[in-house]
Amino acid sequence: MTDARVLKTSYWPAEPGDIHDTTVCETLRHAAATVPDRLALVDCVPDAEARETWTYSELLADAERVARALLGAFEPGDRIAVWAPNSARWIVLQHGVALAGMVLVALNPAYRAREMGFVLKQSGAAGLFCPAEHRGFDMRGMLQDIRQETPELRKIVTFGEWDAFLAGGDPERELPAVAPGDVVQIQYTSGTTGFPKGAMLHHKGLVNEARHVAERAGMSDGGVYVNAMPMYHIGGGAVTSFGAWAKRGTFVILPGFDPGLLLEAFETYRGTHTLVVPTMLIAMLDHPDRARRDLTSAQTILSGAASVPASLVHKTQQLLGCQFSILFGQTETHGVISQTRVTDAPEDQAETVGQPLPRLEVKVADQVTGEPVAPGETGEICCRGYQTMLGYFRMEAETATTIDADGWLHMGDLGSMDERGFLRIRGRSKDMIIRGGLNIYPAEIEAALGDHPAIEYAAVIGVPDAKWGEQIGAVVTLRDGAGRPSLEELTTYLRSQLAPHKTPVYWAFVDEMPATPSGKIQKFVLHKRFEDGSLRFDAVRASSTEPVAP
Repeated sequence: MTDARVLKTSYWPAEPGDIHDTTVCETLRHAAATVPDRLALVDCVPDAEARETWTYSELLADAERVARALLGAFEPGDRIAVWAPNSARWIVLQHGVALAGMVLVALNPAYRAREMGFVLKQSGAAGLFCPAEHRGFDMRGMLQDIRQETPELRKIVTFGEWDAFLAGGDPERELPAVAPGDVVQIQYTSGTTGFPKGAMLHHKGLVNEARHVAERAGMSDGGVYVNAMPMYHIGGGAVTSFGAWAKRGTFVILPGFDPGLLLEAFETYRGTHTLVVPTMLIAMLDHPDRARRDLTSAQTILSGAASVPASLVHKTQQLLGCQFSILFGQTETHGVISQTRVTDAPEDQAETVGQPLPRLEVKVADQVTGEPVAPGETGEICCRGYQTMLGYFRMEAETATTIDADGWLHMGDLGSMDERGFLRIRGRSKDMIIRGGLNIYPAEIEAALGDHPAIEYAAVIGVPDAKWGEQIGAVVTLRDGAGRPSLEELTTYLRSQLAPHKTPVYWAFVDEMPATPSGKIQKFVLHKRFEDGSLRFDAVRASSTEPVAP
């Protein structure tokens, strides 16, 4: 039930709530002990005949086998990277890493040499698991090319070698003790420096945050999460999956987002909940299979990571006859800090991101004084509590600028809080683009463009887009005497270095960048020029797997 308190400032004190002092390991063991034969995991590949399932007892047994194999090759505390698309094997490995007292490093399978070289070296990953190839890309070959850049990486295991790796474990090996405050995952989130930062997330934070999200979304014991969110993302790799385990439910994992497959999975496995970003939800609602599928089991659609229009909320409720819950948060807070309840009024569902989760302090602060602003005024959203990350791995300075001396985590998002504690998002102070629910940081793209022989300066900005929320626009100046490269050439160049979704769709070539006396590019000027029409972009259509607005 919605809290009826009346706030005098934009500060939400920690609301009472049940916080379990537990671990990912104990969550799985509890479910295996109490509901051993309940369906825990489904590998929902398109070919129904090829699908595999695990009960809780089977999932625990397989995860323990993975843990013992890991302990035969690595030590507790080692970082173990997984660079792979969604699969049940990803889940089993994730639990095995936790049971072994090690730390999972979740990597986007679209990463290429520049990104992988940095992240593997920065994380000090001792082991890496991946398919030999993905979508025609030679993953093993690329890793061999960058091995000299990653001196701490001792072992690479492709999934073709999975069975042989597991066979090397000692079945009598005792598993180590794991504490609730131990780091269990390093989740990379890009920063304004142009390189990713690894947020250190702990067992207690992941389990409790995910449980609270599931409960606020109306999930009861034994609920069924159907998941198409990528597992390297906090939404798939923590919010939904750990919510399923905490409710002793079923986690149906899709290899990727396919609206038809998502609808079929809901029908086949009697799905109750799913987390989808707005672009995914639109595709799901507009898919021709929706009308013929039995979706009566659907209870709640969760959405977030980008603005969720009120019209989309209403359309979903009308077409699916289900409830809706909007989420807001970030990786550094173990996922979600505020969420609408399924019982909230329609206007709150449509216009806010709800109230904070239990046992979490939230304030909307003046960016100069740090004090809470008056209700309704805009400031920076900050939070404090058990959900705060332990810090950025091996990045003390960056941690200190994000978490202040009083323990407040500065999210970089601008918002307001009303007298009831409902949050509204007003914008972002960080230089970030959100395209289809994925956070994209311009500095990383600008650094790659800066290495192109024809480009002198590059500035990347978000371009409003009705379907994706934002698209990526690149404004560049050319070096003296350099010929103007084609958009196709620039696209190919960037895709050889960065994930495809980071490739700009809109390009503008200018003679001079607006800059401060110190030489810093003034992006707000570029935004204004775009809005008044004096800056015009040329558009390039991306591949069929990365659709863009015309």
